Amino acid sequence: MSTLVLIILTSLAGGVLSVLCAAFLALNTRTSWIPMLISYAIGALLGAAFLEILPHAFSEASSVENMAATVLFGILLFFVLEKLVLWRHCHGDECEAHAVEHNHTHAHKHEEHDHGRSGMMIMVGDTFHNFVDGILIAAAFMTDVKLGFVTAIAIIAHEIPQEVGDFLILLHSGYSKKRALFFNLFSSFATVVGGLIAYFSLQTVHEWIPSILGLAAASMIYVAVADLIPGLHKRTELKATIQQVVLIVLGIASIALTKFVLE
Repeated sequence: MSTLVLIILTSLAGGVLSVLCAAFLALNTRTSWIPMLISYAIGALLGAAFLEILPHAFSEASSVENMAATVLFGILLFFVLEKLVLWRHCHGDECEAHAVEHNHTHAHKHEEHDHGRSGMMIMVGDTFHNFVDGILIAAAFMTDVKLGFVTAIAIIAHEIPQEVGDFLILLHSGYSKKRALFFNLFSSFATVVGGLIAYFSLQTVHEWIPSILGLAAASMIYVAVADLIPGLHKRTELKATIQQVVLIVLGIASIALTKFVLE
């Protein structure tokens, strides 16, 4: 199977599968599963970044120092993007980026919904995020098929809890279930677009691939450490902590197992 076909299939499957799983969880009130999914996603993201993507990035880079600087720049870049509400990851029906909007809605209780403003913000940010995911998947597959599959698995693991949050915010913004599902599916196709653009662009500028892999690792490390892990600290009881650690290790193990099977 050609690299292009693999990029299209994994980008399409990743986007659509994430949205459908998220819709199922949100519509069947399985939101109690979200903390468990987040813990697993943390492990998958960190496992993919440190066990697979970074080793490839450093081996392909012209120098270790340049790649380390790229990863550092990437972490700072995603921090800035998050501040601009382009990279906001909401894993429930509320998050920091929408706190102002949420308070505004409560202050005007005569309005049933916020007329879709937070919903539209979510769609813009999610589309951008999916587009970037497509670029990362394409760069990974163009480096190594095994790396491509590992990257796709990590992205899908993270996308499911994120899409649950996006879906709930769309519903709270006044969208019908059918309309919310349609917009989420439409947004997910940005992954395929990003993958296609990256595939044809990187054919001529192949030397960019190590830098993109460095940015991919930076995005996964940033999302896991800055965005997801802080939410786990809200539950301090021993049982919850053990569950979180086990699921994080399971996420890392699934990446290691995928790497082993594909070798």
